[in-house]
Amino acid sequence: MTQTALIRPAWTPATIALMVLGFMVFWPLGLAMLAYILWGDRLDAFKADVNRATDGFASSLRRNRHGMRTSGSGNVAFDAWRDEELSRLDEERKKLDEMRREFDQHMRDLRMARDRTEFEQFMAAREASQNKARKSGSVPEIDG
Repeated sequence: MTQTALIRPAWTPATIALMVLGFMVFWPLGLAMLAYILWGDRLDAFKADVNRATDGFASSLRRNRHGMRTSGSGNVAFDAWRDEELSRLDEERKKLDEMRREFDQHMRDLRMARDRTEFEQFMAAREASQNKARKSGSVPEIDG
């Protein structure tokens, strides 16, 4: 997913237009768009938390009180191998989730740096145009 998408959780002209249109058509749509603009960056973390909670709940359903699987195959060696593989896969999923969080943070940092650079360029251009206007005498300086 590129960070230049028109519909991203930020105050872009497209999201503002969709929010206004949503309020005009059916007010809950506008409210949903406003919530997406404000809290959309947290959706990935929310989905990861829900997935973790669901996985924990499902694994607790698979085990009875004594820590034994209720859906065992009857073959102790197979059940032990399956448990090891499932725990290995769970560790891999946790590593991938952590890598995804790091990448998302990296993309947010890049977006912040790009926005900062664009703002500094704007301010430099604005300052240069104001200095040029002052030197040509078209804008009187105000003493305060």
